[in-house]
Amino acid sequence: MANLKEIRIRIASVNSTMQITSAMKMVSAAKLKRAQDAVTRMRPYSEKLQEILSNVSSTLDASEGVYSRESDVKNVLVVAITSNRGLCGGFNNNVLKELRNSLRTQYAGANVKVLSLGKKAADVYRKTNMHYTDGFGETPYTIFDKLTFENVSKIANEIMNQFAKGKFDKVVIAYNSFKNAAMQQVKLEQYLPVVQTGGASASKVEYIYEPTKEQILEDLIPRSLKIQLFKALLDSNAAEHGARMTAMHKATDNAGALVKELKINYNKARQAAITNEILEIVAGADALNG
Repeated sequence: MANLKEIRIRIASVNSTMQITSAMKMVSAAKLKRAQDAVTRMRPYSEKLQEILSNVSSTLDASEGVYSRESDVKNVLVVAITSNRGLCGGFNNNVLKELRNSLRTQYAGANVKVLSLGKKAADVYRKTNMHYTDGFGETPYTIFDKLTFENVSKIANEIMNQFAKGKFDKVVIAYNSFKNAAMQQVKLEQYLPVVQTGGASASKVEYIYEPTKEQILEDLIPRSLKIQLFKALLDSNAAEHGARMTAMHKATDNAGALVKELKINYNKARQAAITNEILEIVAGADALNG
């Protein structure tokens, strides 16, 4: 059994860690509320705009829609959205694991490049030949430092430009979708070409274009794609704070349980030390009396 000094030092260390995890939990809870409100406000607009875009795109042919261009999938860009920091449970690993599985199966024969939005994905793929930054500079690594629609639009514009030039045949977004504070769902969504709904539901939707169909689509499609990327980042941001709050809550509980166990061990060790001292005193007295 460890001596009393070692146990006291460990109890102090665990208590210090518990204070840190408890503070991080409260900070993440406050940030989660703001991030969740942002996602809640964005989702209805994003989903409706995506629905309109999909229906309108289903009426286009390849010559009309540069962002609807279908071709053999030889070059793929994966936008991997992770956090800049850790201590959020399996939040980052879940995205990276799902991405690795998709690269081995769905995109096994393609030339895949990974654009990392978040330092954790960049740390993993920077060591490989899949790491991609051409035309994006340092913005992807700092996007969560100031998550605004203007900053996201710059990234979305560059992705659209490279797709339009034929540099990539397909663009996919991998991220954690926010469900609640304790649950995040990993999603791999096709970003480009624009997903067409097709089917009977799309054929029944008729739109009146004013001034012209071409002018409307010229503004609608890029705007919708920017909103789609912005929503994914907001989703990931809220999911990150939820995951960190849950992880820190569990860490705080575990630290509390460990402190209780250490105190029991401390009391046992102290009692054993007292008993040993009493036995030594009794043995010494018996020796003198003998």
